[in-house]
Amino acid sequence: MTEMTAPRFLLVDDHALLRRGLRELLVDEFPDASFDEASTGPEAVERAGRSSYDLVILDLSLPGRDGLDVLKELLLSIPAQLVLILSVQAEEQYAVRALRAGAMGYVTKETAPEELCKAVLKVLGGGKYVSARLAERLATNLAKPTGALHESLSDRELQVLCRLGAGKSVKEIAVELLLSEKTISTYRTRILEKMSMRTNAELVRYVVLNALVG
Repeated sequence: MTEMTAPRFLLVDDHALLRRGLRELLVDEFPDASFDEASTGPEAVERAGRSSYDLVILDLSLPGRDGLDVLKELLLSIPAQLVLILSVQAEEQYAVRALRAGAMGYVTKETAPEELCKAVLKVLGGGKYVSARLAERLATNLAKPTGALHESLSDRELQVLCRLGAGKSVKEIAVELLLSEKTISTYRTRILEKMSMRTNAELVRYVVLNALVG
C-alpha cells in the first residue's frame, strides 16, 4: 500500500454479521478503504486470484476447509499476498502455525476491537503483528521447543484434537471438515498414538489444561 492509494481489504469469514463488524472497525481508521467479502475458502482464493488486495483478513474456522489450508493455498497462488489471521481460536492453538505458514499477524476475535486496527497498520507497514502475550511466549521459547505433546501433530490432526477436546463427536467433526467419519476416526487413532493416550477423556483433559480451546 502507498500513501496515495486507499487500502483494499478482503474479509473472509462465514458469518455475515462478523464481516459487517470488521468493516465498521476498519472504516474508522481507513475511511477511504474498499472492501470485498468471502464466506468460504474457495471463494476467498478465487477472489484473491482475480483482484488485488492490500490485505486479506482471514478467519481460521471456515466451513469445509480449515483456514490454515486456505492460507497455504492463497500464498501458493499469490506469494506476496499479505494475510492477517483473525480467529476465535486461542493464540496457543494456532498462532505459531499460522505465522510459520506465512501469515503476517494473528489477532483473536476476543481482542479484535482493541487490536485489529493496530495489527492492520503494522502489517500494511511491512511488519508482523502478534499480541504482547504471544511475543513474550515466542521470546521465551525461541531457543528451545516447548515439548508440548500436540506439537508433534499435523495441522489436520490438531484441528481434530481441538474439536474432540471441545466435546464434538466424530460425526460432527466429519461434517465440519467435509471428511468421512472413517477418516476422522483414523485421525483420532493417530492422535491417541502420537500422544500416548487411550481415551477421548484424556484428550479432552489435555486440551483444557493446555488452553487449546478458544
